[in-house]
Amino acid sequence: MPVRDTPLPTVLEPGGRTIGAEERAAVLRVLDSGVLCSTFGGEGRALEEEMAQLYGRQAAVACSSGTAALHLAVAAARIGPGDEVITTPISDFGTVGPVLAQGGRVVFADVRAEDGNLDPEAVEAAITPRTRAVIAVHLFGGAADTARLRQICDAHGLLLIEDCAQAWLGEDGDGRLLGTTGDIACFSLQQYKHITAGDGGLAITDDPELARRMRLFADKGWDRTEGRIHREPGLNYRITELAAAVARAQLGKVAEVVRVRRERAEQLAAALADLDGVTLPPRPDGHAWWLFPLLVDDNARWAKGLAAEGVPAMPGYLERPLYANPVFSGYPDGLCPQAERLIDRTLLVLPWNEAYTPDDVADIAEAIRRVHAA
Repeated sequence: MPVRDTPLPTVLEPGGRTIGAEERAAVLRVLDSGVLCSTFGGEGRALEEEMAQLYGRQAAVACSSGTAALHLAVAAARIGPGDEVITTPISDFGTVGPVLAQGGRVVFADVRAEDGNLDPEAVEAAITPRTRAVIAVHLFGGAADTARLRQICDAHGLLLIEDCAQAWLGEDGDGRLLGTTGDIACFSLQQYKHITAGDGGLAITDDPELARRMRLFADKGWDRTEGRIHREPGLNYRITELAAAVARAQLGKVAEVVRVRRERAEQLAAALADLDGVTLPPRPDGHAWWLFPLLVDDNARWAKGLAAEGVPAMPGYLERPLYANPVFSGYPDGLCPQAERLIDRTLLVLPWNEAYTPDDVADIAEAIRRVHAA
């Protein structure tokens, strides 16, 4: 008999989300106002203020998705044809798509074997005279070494962008919020993230000029204070009032979401602590636990074994490094050996959810122990 014969809660069902009365009231508030466009309403502006306050940064810009937030950041960094941006090969395409859209070149640096986050030394080795920025992804909610990356970027005059789509309220080893070290930090409100408005994004910064550029780029380069004139390029990445209102309600819940995810993750980590050959994230205290990553000897075998026990798991997280996708050319196999080994062999990722009960976590632990024993 498998450990579980009923599915675990997922983000694609009500029981796996924190959507409730507050979100319903928010939607009705906007509908009753008759103003659904954030250019003319107050929900988008209020969301920006609340996000900036949550992270202690000077400005926040709301937009239509996490990918859009990254595009705002890349555009604000003035990335253009021939400019290079260094980032990780283990991430969603949304991390690199904006660079390509601006005509820039993505330079992939290898990752640390222990957690899949950018290796700062690989980043520094990849810098050329064309490099303009680094995008650090806090993979699965675990901290990239933004302190070291900040030093590297400052030494070379580069912009540091933090992709915090998976790392709401995550912290680094010094207890500093992820998203407060980079020049710009970007967040996602997509269905699968800690909190959701279906889609939506936020970019935060302490630099008023970067904030101005991002705000303009999100609204077709239109500075509405001086009439209908477009002095620089932009797109329509505006968030809607409906999405912003739902996001405001969700923003008020994110601290509790992360707290419960951490509590359940601590339970699982304790249950697995004595298993040889199963490696947990190296710095769990500040982890945001978007997913629960493990290092094993054969991720395909482990994923198959866990599925047989009723526990889903993703071998490698991605099917291939980003640079191995057909959209790219000129990136050879073996470019980032640590990333390739993680994807092909050692990285196993479990879905994670604040709706998991202690009994759910106990079942996951038992399933892992059974596969380990086999």
